Amino acid sequence: MRNAWSGHTFPHPAGRRRWMKDAESMDPDRPVQYILEHHRRLGPIFEIVVFGQKFVFVTSAELAAELNDEKRFVKANSPALDGLRGIAGDGLFTAYNDEPNWRLAHDLLVPAFTKQAMQRYHPVMAETLDELFGVWDEGPGRIDVSADMTRLTLETIGRTGFSQAFGSFTTREVHPFVEGMVTALTLGRRKGVIGALPGARILERRLDRKHADQLSYVNRFLDDIVASRRRSPATGGDDLLGIMLDQAHPETGERLSDANIRYQILTFLVAGHETTSGALSFALYYLLRHPEAMAKAQAETDAILGADPDATPSYEQVARFRYLRKVLDESLRLWPTAPGYARSPRETTTLGGRWTMTPDDWALVFLPLVQRDPAVWGETADDFEPERPRPRLAGTAKPFGTGERACIGRQFAVHEATMALARILHRYDLVGDPSYELSIDERLTLMPQGLELTLTPRHTLSVRPA
Repeated sequence: MRNAWSGHTFPHPAGRRRWMKDAESMDPDRPVQYILEHHRRLGPIFEIVVFGQKFVFVTSAELAAELNDEKRFVKANSPALDGLRGIAGDGLFTAYNDEPNWRLAHDLLVPAFTKQAMQRYHPVMAETLDELFGVWDEGPGRIDVSADMTRLTLETIGRTGFSQAFGSFTTREVHPFVEGMVTALTLGRRKGVIGALPGARILERRLDRKHADQLSYVNRFLDDIVASRRRSPATGGDDLLGIMLDQAHPETGERLSDANIRYQILTFLVAGHETTSGALSFALYYLLRHPEAMAKAQAETDAILGADPDATPSYEQVARFRYLRKVLDESLRLWPTAPGYARSPRETTTLGGRWTMTPDDWALVFLPLVQRDPAVWGETADDFEPERPRPRLAGTAKPFGTGERACIGRQFAVHEATMALARILHRYDLVGDPSYELSIDERLTLMPQGLELTLTPRHTLSVRPA
C-alpha cells in the first residue's frame, strides 16, 4: 500500500469494504466539504483508504504544528499535486524538493516580492480595480462575487507579472485560458483520486484525451507569452517574466529553460488569482452575513480614505487597514482557499510520540479542521470572529502553506486583497441575498459559487479622517 506508515492503522470511516476500502465514504466532487460534514469526529489523525492508496489526514493543531517543524519535516507532493505535474511540471508549486529548478526559480524570484517590487505593482493593482468599478457602475448593480473577483485577480497578476492582459473587463465571456486552467486544476484533483483505482492509467489517459484540446491551448497560450516577450524584451521590464527570461542565478549562473518558464507562469497565474479571488469572495460572504463586521470594516475605510468614495489608498496606507486584514485572516482561517498541504519526515521519526513515519510516508495537514481546532481556537472555533483572541498555539493558521515551500507571493496576495476590499467597501454599500446558503466549488482551491450581491454607489461621505 502506498503511504504505508509502517503498518499503522488509524481511525477511519465505518463500512470499510474488502477491495474498495473507504472509497464509498468520499464524495469525489466535494471531498473537503464531505470530510467536514461526515468525518471530523474521527479524531486528530485518521485515514481514508481508497483501493491501494492510503490518505492520512491530520486535523489537530498540535500535530500540524509538529509537522510544520522544518528541521524534521518537508513538503510532500500529494497525489493531487502529482496529478498536476502533467501541465505544471517542476514549477514552484508542483516541483519535488530535490528538483534543481525549484531552488533556481525560488532564488531568482524572491526579489520580485520585496517592498520595492510591491511598490511597483501597487499602481497597476489600483488601475485594474478602476476598470472593474467602471464595469460595475455601468451594470445593473447586481454582481456575481466570485466571477468578478476572479476577473479582477486574473487581470492583476497577468498585468503585474507578465504584462499580459486578459480582456476581463471588455467582455462578460470567460477567457478561454481561464476555462483551460480550471480544467487543469479539476483534472489534477481527479487524477489524485483515481490514481489508486484499478486501471488508473487507462482512466487517466481517457481524461487526458477528453481535455486534450483545452490543455494544449493552455500550453500554446503560455508559450506565446514567452515568445512575444523574447521578440520585444523591453515590454515588461523587471516583472516576473522579465526576471525569468533575463536573469541568471547570482551564484551558479544557471538560467531557467523556456519549458520551465511556462510551468512557472502557469503556477503564478493559478496561485496569483485563484487563491486571492477565493479569499476576497469568502471575506465578502462573511461581511454580508455579519452586519456589525461590515459596519466596522466600512468605518475603517472611511476613516483612512476620507470623504471621497473614489479615493485610492497609497502603498503605505494599505498596511493601516488592520481590521480589514483581520477579516481576511479570519475568512482564510475558516475557509482556506488552498485547503491543505502534505508533509513528510526528512528521516524516520515518530509523530505525536506514537506513529512511526519514514521519508516515504506523508500526512495531509487538513486546514479547514486544523484551523477550527477547539483546543486552540476555543468553543467558537466555527464562528466568524475577526477580533478573536490570538490562539494558544502560535503559527497554527497556515493558509499560505508553511516553511521554505510556503507561497512565495503571500505578500502580493495580502496587499492586493486588502486594497481591493478597502476600495470596494469605501465606494459601495453592499447587500446580499439573505436566503443564500454557502455553496463551494472545489477544484484544487475552494471558491464560493452562486454568491451575488447588490451594489449601491456611495456619495460624498461625512467622516473624520483617522
